[in-house]
Amino acid sequence: MKIIKNCIVPFFCLVAIGFVFLNVNTIANYIATTLEKNPEIHLPEGNAYHKEDDFLYVQNTRDFVPLSYNDLLNIYYTILNNGYENFTFYCPSEYKDCTKDVTEISNNPETLSYISNFVHPFNSFSDDPNLPTTTEIYESGEINIKVHYLYTEEEKKQLNEKVDEIIEKNITDKMTLREKIKTIHDYIINHTKYDTNEKYPSDNSKATGPLLYGYATCSGYTDAMALFLERFGVKNFKVATKFISDDTQGHIWNAVFLDGKWLHLDLTWDDPVDTSKSESERTDYLENTYFLATSEELEEKDKGEVVIKDHLFSQRIYPELKK
Repeated sequence: MKIIKNCIVPFFCLVAIGFVFLNVNTIANYIATTLEKNPEIHLPEGNAYHKEDDFLYVQNTRDFVPLSYNDLLNIYYTILNNGYENFTFYCPSEYKDCTKDVTEISNNPETLSYISNFVHPFNSFSDDPNLPTTTEIYESGEINIKVHYLYTEEEKKQLNEKVDEIIEKNITDKMTLREKIKTIHDYIINHTKYDTNEKYPSDNSKATGPLLYGYATCSGYTDAMALFLERFGVKNFKVATKFISDDTQGHIWNAVFLDGKWLHLDLTWDDPVDTSKSESERTDYLENTYFLATSEELEEKDKGEVVIKDHLFSQRIYPELKK
């Protein structure tokens, strides 16, 4: 009897091993399906630049089982908004077009840029082709997202110190919120030249350009202003020009929620450049034409002999700014 018992145990072990070997694909698919239906998503805390703000186009979410395209937009926004470098979620079987929609979003730089416009500048993704934001899609429905961010840790440190310095020297507790915004608007313009000659090509589109080097393009002006708006606790996002045609120049500016309404704030256009003169001969200008303008006022300011296209934005992306 003892001999029989000793034989039975190895026999059943061999049968079990054989069963697993012959059915490995079935078992793997079952596990994948189980994960797909009941994904366990580990949600770490957001970084120091996480925003609690929700917008009409994208919202923070804690539900990482998407059932629609909008759910995917919210997942991408939450990933960026929290500053996650790597994140995994799963497409459920009932969302038939999930992986197709993930592919569409991940391969569309315009869509990714729109999402990125709603997060803190330090949580903006990098569009550097050498450091791409990548999405891996598996047959099991697993989606892995890896994000490379625009600002380095050293740049964040330098910019935070510069923002502290500017606030300490120029902002007082007696100022109203509008006065604080106006003071920073004027400071950035007075200390920045539009980088027409690409003196700082790697910095002019970031806040490092205007705040550390004194040169910027529209993205640099906008990011710099956004850093202060975040410090002041003002709800804001960045507005990008809607693509109309190949002759439309890309442009970006700030949207600010103040006194119960959304307003436009365009520092670039309040710092006009006289291109008829060389840089050494140009006069520095400071205007308030695009300081906290409503959408109606923005449209009116842009009217003239030439219809200006740079402020044409998608009301689908930015419904807060509808007239």
